[in-house]
Amino acid sequence: MIIYLDGKYVDESEAKVSVFDHGLLYGDGVFEGIRLYAGNLFRLDEHLERLEYSAKAIMLELPLSRAQLAEAVAETCRRNQLRDAYIRLVVTRGPGDLGLAPWLCPKPTLFIIASKISLYPPEHYEKGLSIVTVATRRIGPAALPATVKSLNYLNNILA
Repeated sequence: MIIYLDGKYVDESEAKVSVFDHGLLYGDGVFEGIRLYAGNLFRLDEHLERLEYSAKAIMLELPLSRAQLAEAVAETCRRNQLRDAYIRLVVTRGPGDLGLAPWLCPKPTLFIIASKISLYPPEHYEKGLSIVTVATRRIGPAALPATVKSLNYLNNILA
């Protein structure tokens, strides 16, 4: 699998992010999950607009323009010879020190993964599945606006 990482297309075995990256250390970053159906990127411009909004909300400057991001997403799909896929576009604050200070992270990290995705076994699509509700509450909008797709997904994982 080929991964776009900070301006280069690399094999997944070579795709490395620093252990000092604030996306890893603090969940400091944003992402979009984009689908590719029959070779067509679904609502790519809307996804990139939402990514821009999320980045602006956390004061993270995107390293590429919308047009450059669109081309990088499309090229990642082409290099992986995909017609149907899930694309994860991630922008982190980038490497810094162990403190929280975002201004000590001079360059964001950007990576794009495009791959096939199987969310559920085939029988769930054929027969349906059971769902449950959980007591886990969403993070309040005063703490983190729900419209910001941040890397902090722990609330969802716990649910």
